[in-house]
Amino acid sequence: MNHATAPSPPRRLRADAARNQQRIIAAARQLFADHGLEITLDDVAERAGVGVGTVYRRFANKKELIIEVFEQNLAEFADMADQAYQHPDPWQGLVEFFEYACRYLATNRGFSEVMLELEDDMERFTMVRERIKPRVASIVERAQEAGTVAPGIEASDFFALIHMVDGIADFARTANPDVWQRYVAIILNGVRADSTPRRPLLVPPLTDDEVERAKAAVCQGRKR
Repeated sequence: MNHATAPSPPRRLRADAARNQQRIIAAARQLFADHGLEITLDDVAERAGVGVGTVYRRFANKKELIIEVFEQNLAEFADMADQAYQHPDPWQGLVEFFEYACRYLATNRGFSEVMLELEDDMERFTMVRERIKPRVASIVERAQEAGTVAPGIEASDFFALIHMVDGIADFARTANPDVWQRYVAIILNGVRADSTPRRPLLVPPLTDDEVERAKAAVCQGRKR
């Protein structure tokens, strides 16, 4: 009679190895956010304060590290969507998730690049995406049922609006990195039902000088 051998459980990392791994991931997240994907594992090692060999023992190449960081980011998005759905105020729950998503994209240069880099591996993230999308739909539906979102607004609209905010943030990053917040407020004011108060526009629009500086930076980037 054959007895199948049960697979051995994965070995737990030693405490110092686990700490090093978390430092590496934290350093990579910040570097990807600040500089996009044009960084090296040497850069990550320096930021994390560990030897390059330590990074390579944990991650064979940069793509493995990108995947680890991206999985964590998607998991955090899913957790935030869950929290927003459970907020006692349906409108405030929607606002908090929308602002979170816009802030993450606006301040993270590497996210869009990661989406392109991992296009062939996106099936590994399907479960997380399938958790996020219906939860966002529920967040929007709750706000509609509470009478705080205009009729006809759908969850897919919010995904599009988040990317619109990311677009202005990317354009203005070198000239005015905070102006995206103005458009978050404008969008939220636009989707609210007429009976609800509007959000103040605390950030002024781009000045003519800032527009020209942003355009120059975009042109310079295309020439590289």
